[in-house]
This record gives sequence, structure tokens and C-alpha cells, in this order.
Amino acid sequence: MHAKALERALKAATIEAGRRRNEAGIEVHGAEPGLYVQFESQPGVPLELGSFEAANQGIELVAVSHAQTDAMKPQRIERATVFVPDGKVGHFLKRFEAYAKTAPKKRGEQRHEKMLDPVATLRLATLRSLWTDASEAYPDDEDAVIWWEVWLRRQGDDGTELARLMEFATHQGLKVAPRRLQFEDRTVTLVRASPAQLASSVDVLNDVAEVRRAKQVATVFSDMAPNEQGEWAKDLIERTKAAAAHAPAVCVLDTGVNRGHPLLAASLNDADCHAYDPTWGTHDHDGHGTEMAGLALYGDLTRHVEGNHDVSLRHVLESVKILPVKGENPPDLYGAITADATSRVEVQAPARRRTFSMAVTATDERDRGQPTSWSAAVDALAAGRAFDPTTQGLEYLDDGSDLAQRLFVISAGNAAEPGLDHLNNSDTDPVHDPGQAWNALTVGGFTDKAVINDPQLASWKPVARAGELSPWSTTGVTFAETWPIKPDVVIEAGNAIKNAKGEVLQCDDLSLLSTHYKFAEKPFVLSWATSAATAQAAQLAALITAEYPMLWPEAVRALIVHSAEWTSQMKAALQGAAGKRARARLVRRYGFGVPSIQRALRSANDALTLVAQGAIRPFVPKEERPTERQMGDIHFFELPWPRDVLQGLGETPVRLRVTLSYFIEPNPGRRGWKKRHRYASHGLRFDVKGPTESMDEFRKRLNKKALEEDENRPSSGGDSSEWYLGETARNRGSLHSDILQGFAADLAERGIVAVYPVSGWWKDQPKRDRSAKGARYALVISIETLGVEADIWTPVAEAVGVPVESVS
Repeated sequence: MHAKALERALKAATIEAGRRRNEAGIEVHGAEPGLYVQFESQPGVPLELGSFEAANQGIELVAVSHAQTDAMKPQRIERATVFVPDGKVGHFLKRFEAYAKTAPKKRGEQRHEKMLDPVATLRLATLRSLWTDASEAYPDDEDAVIWWEVWLRRQGDDGTELARLMEFATHQGLKVAPRRLQFEDRTVTLVRASPAQLASSVDVLNDVAEVRRAKQVATVFSDMAPNEQGEWAKDLIERTKAAAAHAPAVCVLDTGVNRGHPLLAASLNDADCHAYDPTWGTHDHDGHGTEMAGLALYGDLTRHVEGNHDVSLRHVLESVKILPVKGENPPDLYGAITADATSRVEVQAPARRRTFSMAVTATDERDRGQPTSWSAAVDALAAGRAFDPTTQGLEYLDDGSDLAQRLFVISAGNAAEPGLDHLNNSDTDPVHDPGQAWNALTVGGFTDKAVINDPQLASWKPVARAGELSPWSTTGVTFAETWPIKPDVVIEAGNAIKNAKGEVLQCDDLSLLSTHYKFAEKPFVLSWATSAATAQAAQLAALITAEYPMLWPEAVRALIVHSAEWTSQMKAALQGAAGKRARARLVRRYGFGVPSIQRALRSANDALTLVAQGAIRPFVPKEERPTERQMGDIHFFELPWPRDVLQGLGETPVRLRVTLSYFIEPNPGRRGWKKRHRYASHGLRFDVKGPTESMDEFRKRLNKKALEEDENRPSSGGDSSEWYLGETARNRGSLHSDILQGFAADLAERGIVAVYPVSGWWKDQPKRDRSAKGARYALVISIETLGVEADIWTPVAEAVGVPVESVS
């Protein structure tokens, strides 16, 4: 029955293709007649993509896209679009005929089950079938004119595919951009058209392999006349719905924000605008603060301005002006100013959940990871200390008991001189104070922007390749190994350009778009560097907080880091590293990669994420053991993962990732960082039970590790060699993340993760020890089956009581 249904569908598609070709009434000289057929998979079952091609028949797989079912727990559907030349449909009909046979198979007989079992249906392809971009980026209106990225099938070196496109464009009155890229089997160019105008290319041109939405660059809007910019801004305002007043906030600590900007006004109340010194005023005198506010609220404005989608904001803004209108603050005051700023917004809106975004850093390089008064203030504030404005000092480091932990998102700072050897420049330019703060989420920059559109810059090239570290970013490579891995993550920060003379310039085409502080003159401004990356990271934190309001700041930080992945460029550098020590140095360049809001918020059927929040006693209180100070609790988590499913996958590769986030209390005096003078009040570590290890053996191993770390002895045994970074590299600072890759069957026997304490100054200063009150932490664990569609989500959902939709 299934084979017959596929046969009928293919024959109907062939007839419909001929009808559509005749109705189009366009003849393109040299176009190869044929049709595009789209095969769609069963939910959750990948297609055998290679089986759809037959080079000797001219049959080519041109595009693969994915969609989700509408179930409560969506499953992925895979779609493959195949070009079939006229007269070659029989290739598939013969396969359907063989697949339909029910008699016992003869030796060597092909029934094509691997190809056709996963197929649910097939249909004649449309322009939408060739769409390989994000589904939400496809125009909603068939008559909406946009720039398309058109990928042409390149079958030789004569460029005839481009000539045919130009002939088609002339017929349809379309504009084709002068620039194009050529790859081994594809030519890429830009075409300005509506979906209705471009649709017939599928029927008469047959050179199109896939289409995407062209990447709009910020200069398209920043170069517009002010009145034209205003029209675009007005259109976006009409499509934007502001969040409720009680929504989470991003508090921008900067040069102030001009809240009258039409794109910001509905999200920033006058009462939420403050200044460290009231005589400064709360307005933005410089432009940087308003620029950060736009990115913290919307992200890069380019996609919102040029799109036609509705924008529903999930968070609001707050602003504290921490920089004076003229001159600068005394350097030793920035810790106190930061503390005072947090106090002002919390007094104004004490119940609001917020993320503090600070893209203001010092410019000197002398600290190289060592704590300063500013970074220690950030750590203390993050850990929950309160600022006492009556003393005008750092008395917020007192032993108060009413804690309110805070998340600070801080810029890594900008490299002094983006040069030709930008990676070496960044590696030798350390993260700026207070970006070394243990408890902050420190943000560096990477870039995917590498296309220069300005014809006057035709001889210039991007400094960084797409997917590499941004030339504006500093790193933690020169930090001593004892200090935390910084930056924690990297986010789009724009790129620079270079010429044959060795000159390096900032490039508008490789920048982001944000809000201009003099909005009466123009609404938009270009943005780049780690400041822009920091504001976008703060937006991620606010979106996570809005989605999961019960999460602590420690957990929000953990989810952002856990969602981060290295780009292919970064992975190539990491794979080339000689040993874990060299690999760890590169992680101090790239952090844990580029975070994703989609990965942070959602599990998939083949990728399961679990989050736990808890409080642990790092050390046994004195009253319980007055003669000896001992390590405190160990927390064990028995994971509800599908043991039978994993065992059934056998030697299928599976990736386990664990991220542990907590906030330490600082002890910033530089007194050797040993014993009672250690910087951190306590430390926490995670570990996973070995596949053959008993619980008693696991517990003993953890106690031994804690003792070895307390005595600063090398760790013995353990499974550190199995981890991507290993204990030596990952156990720095107050955020630890690592990846363990192995066979599914082995991982099935390792379903227990432990969180245990290691030493800190609390242990050696019992009068200041807060162990009895508990030290909070967040643990994020994910498992992912690699290259295999296996439902590991549903068994866990059923085990923990999450409703699972039943589909009959």
C-alpha cells in the first residue's frame, strides 16, 4: 500500500509539474527540463539522504530542511528536495515497484527498505521546498519583496547557470545583485523578488538548488537618511509588544539611557532610570548606554527592522548611570559605584528579577586574572552581599544573613589594536578588570560577519574568518592557570577589515544595529566589539529568566554556558591542540563557545537537559565537630535517564555534558592565596560514577579527591582522562563545565552525578564560615545521542511526571 501511494504521488507530481511549466509561459534558453520532488520523513525518523541521488541519471539531492510536528513534545520531520530530469522519473518508479514486493527476497535482491521505510509522503516541490533557512524567516506575504540568497546548481565552469538566472530575472523584472560566490558545485547570488515572482523558477529554471533569506547588514539602515530610518523604526514599533511592568529586567550600568527613544520608551519607565551621582542626570550624554539598551532589549536590530514579524518582548529595562558627564571616576571607587548602582534599582523595585549588564571596564592589563577591589565587589554582590550607603565604603562585605544573589554580565573588554595577527593580539591582551570576577558571566566576542558589501572596499578583506574570535575580543590566555576560565562565552561582536598594506579598520558592513541616543536626529546606530556582545548576553539571561522564573541567577548563568557550542573554526583549533593543557588555553580564548537561546530553553527528543538547584554545607559546622574541621555534605543525583534505551543503543556515541555554577564569597587581599587567605570561601566540584563502581567506592573516591585538593596534591585515579577538558582545567573559578563522550551502553551504567565540596577560607576561618546556612548551586546535565534519532526525552518525562502527548 505504501509503495502504491508513493507511486501515485510521483505520477501526480509529474503531471502537475508539466501543467505549472506551461502556465508559467516563460522559456529560458538552455534550462534543463525536469521537476523537483520533495520527500518527507516519518516523525522522528531521519531519511536515508544518500539514497535519493543518482549521478548517472542526473538526479540530484539539492536541499534538506526540517520541521517539527505539532505534538506537545514535537518530533523532527526531515524533508529532502530532489531534482529529477525529464524522463528519469522511472528511476524512482522501479524502486517503488521493488519495495512493494512481498515474496521472499532473493540473494542480492534490492528492495530499497532503508530508502523508503522512513518516507511518509512525497509531493511536487514548491519554492518553499527549497527554503533551507529558519522557517520563521520565510515571507508571510506572497507579494512581499525581499532580497533572497539564491543557490544555483553549478554543473560546469562556463557560468551558464548564472546566465539562465539573469534571463529569468529579465522575464520577471527582478533585480540581481552584482556580487556572487562560487563554490565547487554551487553559485550563490542575491535576487530581489517576492515569493510569487520567484516561485516559477522552480518550474522553468531548474538551476535553483536552495533559497535563503539574504543576510541584511546594519549599514543598509544606518546609511539611510534620518527620515527613512524613522519610517523603518515606526514600522518596528507598530509590530512590537512591550513586556508587562513586572517582567524581568536588564539593568544597564553605563552612561545612562535616553528613555525617550521610541523603541525603548515602552520598556523603560522614568522611575527605573538612576544615576550614581544625581547631579549627573539620568540622560545618556555619550551614546554608549542607549546603544547597549537597544541590544539588551532586542538583540541585533537588523533582523527585526528588515523583517515583517511581530516582536513580543519578554523583559524590560533599567538604567543606572555610573560614568560622569565629564572626566572619569577615581579608579578605586568603581567597586563602590557598582555596589551603589545595584542598591538603587533594588530599592526602587525590590521584587523584580533582573540581570545586571556592565560593558564598562578598566583599560589597564596589570591584574591578569588576579582579583581587584572592583572584581571582588562584583563577586560579593553576586554572592548576595548588601551595600550600606551610610558608610560609603566596601562594608557590603559584612556578614549579613539576608542574601539576594545577583547575576552580573560583564564585558571581557576590547583588544587595544585589532591587527592582522588578530588571534595572537587577542591572546596577549588579557580580559579587563572586572571581567575576571569569579561569579560574573564574562562575555567575549566572536563573529559570523565576513561579507563586505561596500563596493569601495572591494580590495579589503575581513580580519577574522566567519566563526572565529572577533578581532575586538580580549582573552584569558595569559591568566595564571589557577584563575578562572574567562571569557565564559563569546557572542557576535562584529569584525574588522584589512588591506594589502596591513592597515586595519572598523567596518560598518560587519557591525550590528542598535538604538541611537540622539533619536531626534536618527533612530539607529552601528555597534560592535565586546560591549555589543555583553548586551546580547544580558538579553539571553533575561529571556531565560522570563521563561523559567523559578531559576536562580546561578542556574541562569549555568544554562547560558551549557547551551554554548564552539563553531567549526573554534573546533578546528581545539582539535589541533597538543594535549589537554593546550586545549585549556584555547578555551581561555573562546570560552565555552557561542550560546543559543533555543538550546538553553528546550530539550529535544535526542538531546535531554536536566536542571537541579540545591544548597550544600561545604564544611561541618564547629558545633557538630569542635575538634576538627571536616568537609561537609556530598549531594548525589540519580538521573532519571532511559537506561533501557541507552543499553539498546549499544556502541552508539553519546555525549554527556555537565555544568556546575555557584557563587563564592571573596577574600580579595593579596596574601598568597593559601589556606585562610584563599580567595574563594569554598569550592564545589562534580563527578560521575564509574560504570563498574559501587556507591561506596564512588563516595570514597570523592572524599579522597576533596582531601587531595585541600592539600594541593595531584589528583590520583579518577576518570579525568575521559573528559574533554579534565579536572585540572575545568576546576577553576566558580563555574565548571565539561563533556564526556562514550558509548550509550556504558553511559547507561553511570547514572549518578555527585556534587561535593572542596576547601576554601570558610574552612580556615570558622568565625566567618557560613556553611550552616548552605551554599547554593545549580547543576545542569544533558545527554545527547550523536547521529541517531532516539527518543530519550519521553521516558524521562514519564519518570518525572511531565505530561506526554499520546498520538494514535
